[in-house]
Amino acid sequence: MSKLPFTGSGVAIVTPFKNGKINFDKLGELIEFHIANSTDAIIICGTTGESAAMPDAEHISAIEYTVQKVAGRIPVVAGAGSNDTHHGVNLSRDAQRVGADALLSVTPYYNKATQKGLVMHYSAIASAVDIPIILYNVPSRTGVNMLPETLLKLSEIDNIVGVKEAGGNISQVAKIASLCGDKMAIYSGDDDMIVPVMSLGGAGVISVLANILPKETHDITAHCLAGDYVSARQIQLKLYDLIKALFIEVNPIPVKTALNLMGFDVGELRLPLCEMEEKNLAVLRAEMEKAGIALKA
Repeated sequence: MSKLPFTGSGVAIVTPFKNGKINFDKLGELIEFHIANSTDAIIICGTTGESAAMPDAEHISAIEYTVQKVAGRIPVVAGAGSNDTHHGVNLSRDAQRVGADALLSVTPYYNKATQKGLVMHYSAIASAVDIPIILYNVPSRTGVNMLPETLLKLSEIDNIVGVKEAGGNISQVAKIASLCGDKMAIYSGDDDMIVPVMSLGGAGVISVLANILPKETHDITAHCLAGDYVSARQIQLKLYDLIKALFIEVNPIPVKTALNLMGFDVGELRLPLCEMEEKNLAVLRAEMEKAGIALKA
């Protein structure tokens, strides 16, 4: 297996928009905020970054800017998945060309590939690039669950190094760990399951929560990596209600709203995503305040 791109807390960073375009100055501010607060990797143009609403040229420009701004201080993992294998290959090549350290590649969505199709899809992408690939299994969004046996087959490909597992099924995580061992690193894709996943040998998290609490999210993973699950659990459980509030509406609506409440001014969401319902906004505000987050809006 190729070297892991990171261990610990990787932030699935939001994409700030202003007047319909990427606000690169604000993106740079967010990147510096994360580096100053111990985030271990930047995941740019993932689901939380609204990549599904970004044309390819804009998508690649966000990756390129992030690589240049980070300047090698922490790894940059680029979202480059697609439900069209040819498109996924081209997007992955472009992400490598502009300097991404690794790729995050979601399972094909809507057309719901078979397990054989998933192996063929990822084999094609892996053969087109040289950098490490983290697979992304999120059945609630894609409609397909990548099985542990499929991951075992894919673990034989040298530059497929890990999986972001966001199925909410700890039994499946255990089976992946049992079957694949150290041939497939596991990253939690659910912020409420960081400690359980890492207790089974997980390498870290690709996190929504880290957008607003980067140091605390890093600390959970650092404690786990050090074997201090008591300290990790204390932070995890303290933030449980806040994590639930961050998913009270479809991601990234709440987390982008939370950043605006904190004064980061990350701008609007792109349709079909829209502003939060008032009743849900009230819950989010209350949980942020309970967590000790200062609100400016």
